[in-house]
Amino acid sequence: MMKTTYTLAALMLTAFVGTAAHADQAAQMARGKELFITASVPACAVCHTLKDAGTEGAIGPVLDELQPDAARVARALRDGIGSMPSYKATLKEEDINALASAIERSDRRRE
Repeated sequence: MMKTTYTLAALMLTAFVGTAAHADQAAQMARGKELFITASVPACAVCHTLKDAGTEGAIGPVLDELQPDAARVARALRDGIGSMPSYKATLKEEDINALASAIERSDRRRE
């Protein structure tokens, strides 16, 4: 009986942790999409096309075609690249990570 109780408790904890992690990931995706569309200054959507965000920017690379990973996006956000400015002074690190993850994940959904 004791072993069954521990097993049930472990399963419930695993389900809770999995649900919490999924909720955190969904919140991070929503924040990343918000930053992409409007919350960053200038907004990424002004320059970049990203189907998942419903944007058609005409200046920067089409992110749907480029399919950068999160590390590449975060590096570009921190350091700037080409005519893209650095966002290091205007975005918090967690916002840079949320934005980078949202762009990477939007690419993975199309595979």
